[in-house]
Amino acid sequence: MSCAIGSKQVMTNISSRIGVFGIGLAAYWPQFDGLKQRLIGYQGQVEQHLRGFGGDVVSAGLVDNAPAALQAGDLFARSDVDLVVCYVGTYATSSQVLPAVQRVKKPVLVLNLQPAAALDYANTDTAEWLANCCACCVPELSNTFARARINFNVVSGQLDPQSPAGRKAWGTIEDWARAAGAARALGRSRLGFLGHTYPGMLDMYSDFTMVSSQTGAHIEVLEIDDLSKRVAEASQAHIQHKIDEIKSTFEFAQGGRDKISQPVMPEALTWSARVACGLDALVRDFDLAGLTYYYRGLDGNDNETIGASLIVGNSLLTARGVPCSGEGDLKTCISMLLMDRLGAGGSYTEIYAMDFSEGFVLMGHDGPMHIAIAEGKPLLRGLGLFHGKRGYGLSVEAKVKYGPVTILGTTQTQGGALKFLTAEAESIPGATMQIGNTNSRLKFALGPAEFMDAWCAQGPTHHVALGVGSQVSKIEKLARILGIECVRVGC
Repeated sequence: MSCAIGSKQVMTNISSRIGVFGIGLAAYWPQFDGLKQRLIGYQGQVEQHLRGFGGDVVSAGLVDNAPAALQAGDLFARSDVDLVVCYVGTYATSSQVLPAVQRVKKPVLVLNLQPAAALDYANTDTAEWLANCCACCVPELSNTFARARINFNVVSGQLDPQSPAGRKAWGTIEDWARAAGAARALGRSRLGFLGHTYPGMLDMYSDFTMVSSQTGAHIEVLEIDDLSKRVAEASQAHIQHKIDEIKSTFEFAQGGRDKISQPVMPEALTWSARVACGLDALVRDFDLAGLTYYYRGLDGNDNETIGASLIVGNSLLTARGVPCSGEGDLKTCISMLLMDRLGAGGSYTEIYAMDFSEGFVLMGHDGPMHIAIAEGKPLLRGLGLFHGKRGYGLSVEAKVKYGPVTILGTTQTQGGALKFLTAEAESIPGATMQIGNTNSRLKFALGPAEFMDAWCAQGPTHHVALGVGSQVSKIEKLARILGIECVRVGC
């Protein structure tokens, strides 16, 4: 049985499918020669840029009357687009725009991108004005979409992405395209739920039906037997290949200051490699895009030894685009998947401590770690026990890369709705604990106490996904696409 995921790799960068149509008024074309072709050319530039953001563009062309708008709406519905982009080339009536978006029931991005930075007022004729007249109908469209309960957003700026007014606008558009890709990935994902949630962690209990209904993700309920069978079937050749992968990925600790710290013993390495092979096969056989897991075990039985040896294999999976969250935390698995699909990584993390001397929050976990975003080579450490859990084995010790980072938490409201919480920070260098856990020093805009109070006021779960870069803008747009509430904390 192969310990690779298989020929069907889970891709971190998922393309969005974007429906695009331009708008103009048919009455203008016979009045002003060349205007229509000029606007079609501008629309071609828009579509080219969207493809550059990883988008799969479905173009309905230039829509200039109500029947054409109906046809565009039918095209977008058939094509299962994630986002509709309305490029405003010149003035158009709202009656010839609404049908293009009304039946699709997807968020609409209205692009108010003027070709010229300013008009040469003394020498501009009506034709030239109309070629730059995109702003004219945007308020009309906004009113119509609002009254029709269409989820829409307007992006204003300049058509040229190199211009001062264009750089910001196109940066925002790219965020929307990337967010649409992440939403598409989540809606088509199969998330494995192995075992059960850590007993008593009430914040992490999840309603599978509500998760599927709000995200589109399928929850595949798994038994420990599904994994143990594949662990037992791993061949010696595959186990050796996995050992080689582990050795090339991690530094090995030789004991430590913590009394439970141990060196990485050969038998523990071999067993973790075997379990990792079983995990790879589980992901392949059930076509999983993510996995959340917890198995308590009893009296050192066989399944307990498997459950205590998942961190290494799941860290490797997480770095390959299959996020794995411990303690049966399905909501954080969702956060990790979204952060990964946004290109930020997404490591399983909780709040460890507050440092009032240097003004940072220490955050980490005993795994899994998204080792692709580690600062330097992650460390593999043997632990004589896992605090609060049964068993012993190998754990991952690492820091997230220094620089801008973002945390994303997925929680649930009293009414059962999912809710995103997000904040940006700086991962800073400095001493951390050497206890076989990930732990990073994160400096938020708010002080440690102020951040904790503001974060907890939103009713979070105690785990988050920690990723690199400034991702809040994309997360907010992702939430708009999914129809999920999002709160930015301390930014």
